[in-house]
Amino acid sequence: MSIPRDSYVDVPGLGKSKINAAYGATREEVRIKEVEAGESEADAEEAGTKAGRRALIETVANLTGVSVDHYAEVGLLGFALLTDAVGGVDVCLKHAVSEPLSGARFRKGRQTLDGPQALSFVRQRHGLPRGDLDRITRQQVYMASLAQKILSSQTLTDAGKLSELQNAVSRSVMLDDGWDVIGFAEQLKDLSGGNVKFTTIPIADDQAWSDDGTQSVLGIDTAQVHSYVDRLLGNKPTTDSENPRAGYTVDVVNAGTVEGLAGNVSRLLTDRGYQRGETSTKPMNEFDSIVYAKSKDSDGAKQLVKDLGGAVEIREDPSLPDDKLKLALTNTYTGVGSVVNTGDQGGDSTQESPSTTSSAPKQPVIKADGNGPVCVN
Repeated sequence: MSIPRDSYVDVPGLGKSKINAAYGATREEVRIKEVEAGESEADAEEAGTKAGRRALIETVANLTGVSVDHYAEVGLLGFALLTDAVGGVDVCLKHAVSEPLSGARFRKGRQTLDGPQALSFVRQRHGLPRGDLDRITRQQVYMASLAQKILSSQTLTDAGKLSELQNAVSRSVMLDDGWDVIGFAEQLKDLSGGNVKFTTIPIADDQAWSDDGTQSVLGIDTAQVHSYVDRLLGNKPTTDSENPRAGYTVDVVNAGTVEGLAGNVSRLLTDRGYQRGETSTKPMNEFDSIVYAKSKDSDGAKQLVKDLGGAVEIREDPSLPDDKLKLALTNTYTGVGSVVNTGDQGGDSTQESPSTTSSAPKQPVIKADGNGPVCVN
């Protein structure tokens, strides 16, 4: 699961910040304090690095609701070494690329990358439609192809290939002290590539700003991320006070003519933590969309209107239970999940959730199966 570097989240000791500051800013802050306290530069650097890693681990755990058992830190050199260790990695591009800042120069279509080429492939963000988000997709298809190469070629059952891979890992990957990564890898011998999947946390707003108004950031709804992760892991949805949406089931009615609108909006609302209700199509003589609830004062209805973008009326329907909401969508709807906001109508709920404000379509599910690499930007 990828977390975009500009995700605006709570970082221990820093408050609200981009997640890429959790490691670096914490490391530098602790390093400076250690030096000022009289520690050597080397000892201060080590203390800062450890503190940065702890801050990042805690930030990720709080954001996803999943405890972090082990930690691996892969330098950019690792992409090159691991690629060469398996004899190259297959990728596929929708368009030819020539981008000097990353050194990415590739033809359109399927191709096999060596180590240095793989490094350029996963580094490029300039010239891509979604910038860093497309770079994340690049990294995911690379890792999926790498995993597929290892699993399909019996690398893990070949002592020579395993030794070469171990050498590459030892030169490029920093592991925590308690993790025997080769022993872990051997546990994967019977794992099929189709069961290795890649996704990205849902983005609530891809045009958000930091609280001080100085940085463009990606807005993140922690409750939405928790619900998304819970569903991926097959856990029961979160129902605690952190997620006020979890206590409400939302039925969505497509009252207009936009094909797939109800299903798309229902999927996105489930990502945000609501319980998935029924979806249906039923025309009605209304111009604007409506949220029906037992009472106009329903907290769930007010939260739903807020999540939809605010321009939806709440109407009372005494026949509804307290925990049930009904959303009727007309052709004037332009909120979350509309054609205007996502460019997507429908899709597998296991796919990456699109931004609520971006017009770019979703990327497909990325798996390490034997069907070849997914073609991406």
